Parts: sequence; structure tokens; C-alpha cells
Amino acid sequence: MLSLSPGQYRRCLTALAAFHILVITASNYLVQLPFTMGGLHTTWGAFSFPFIFLATDLTVRLFGKTSARRIIARVMLPALVISYLLSVLFEKGEFRSLAALGTFNLFVARIALASFMAYVIGQLLDIQVFDRLRRSARWWVAPAVSTLFGNLADTFAFFAIAFHHGPDAFMASHWVEIAWVDYAVKLTISLLLFLPMYGLLLGVLTRRLLSWGAQPTREGI
Repeated sequence: MLSLSPGQYRRCLTALAAFHILVITASNYLVQLPFTMGGLHTTWGAFSFPFIFLATDLTVRLFGKTSARRIIARVMLPALVISYLLSVLFEKGEFRSLAALGTFNLFVARIALASFMAYVIGQLLDIQVFDRLRRSARWWVAPAVSTLFGNLADTFAFFAIAFHHGPDAFMASHWVEIAWVDYAVKLTISLLLFLPMYGLLLGVLTRRLLSWGAQPTREGI
């Protein structure tokens, strides 16, 4: 881990929290847009949400699990509200006008609530697993294993809460299949693309933070 000044610490946490909100909001919108890939049903949200696990794992590696949990606490409510408002305005890829905000939208509300619950469950599990493994001699073990379990918990919690017996007939009928395909897509993207990116960003961010005057703690990076 790195030791930062209070000002540096606040700036880092604010930037990471904003990134989490951006990815959650985008994913909640994109999950409303299903498509077929190789004869299997999935959603565009599967391609955006793995960024969250990349950011969380880097946070635990550089600042420790306490900082990562603080980000989750800051992000939960704003992400829930922003996701609902944006998804109501642009439900299923179409602008619905500001008048749509005056009517409660059960379909979008379930997505926002599911995202809230799944985010908390998936991220806390990811943090716990990553923290247990981050001192492994092989740098890739912690992000790989934590992504495996975190994505699994997040994906199935989200789809079960959002679409099981929900108002959208297609998603209610296909959510289990879509959840498995989404999980496979997320895992493939995370392990083939984000794991190497994690290693690259870890080096870049470490050098950048050290240039700000941050110091490694006894536990190291």
C-alpha cells in the first residue's frame, strides 16, 4: 500500500468514486439493451461493468481494503439515483421526455435496486478475496481469483433481483441464460484484457503516486 497526504487521499478517492458511478450508470443503461451473440442472449452491459472490478482491485492493491469500502459507501446512493433517472429518460435506448420522470417506472426501478444490491455484494466479496490474496508472490493471482468470485456474485444477484418475474417478458424468460452469458463475457474480458491492463496500470499509478510524494507502507505494494 501507499501512504498519501490527506489531500492526495481525498483526491484519489473522489476520482475513483466518480469512475464507479460512471461505470454503474452506463452499465445499468446498457443492460436494458439485449442482443444475440452466437445464438446466445446477452446485454451490452456485460462489456462495461468489468471496469468496476479493475478499479476496485487497483484500489485495494494501492490503498487497502478500508479505502475500497469507503468508495463503495460513497457510491451506493448517488449511483442508485442517477441510474434510475437516466434509465427512465432513455428506457430501452429511446428518449422518453422529462415527463417520464413523473411516473414511477417499475422496470427501471428494479434494475436500479438490483444494481445497488449486486454492486455491494459483488464488490465487498471482491475486496475480501483480493485482500486475502494480494500478498501472493504472483501479482495476477489476487485480481484473477477476486474477479472470478466477485463477478459471479454480482451477475446473478443483479439478474435475479432485476428480472425474475419482472414486467419485461423477454428478460423474465431469459434472465438465467443471459446471466450466464454475461458472466462468461465479463470473465473473458476481465482475464484476457483487464488482467494485463491491471498489471500495466498498477505500474503506472504506482510511479505517478510516488511522484506526488507518496511512500510505500511496510506491507508494500
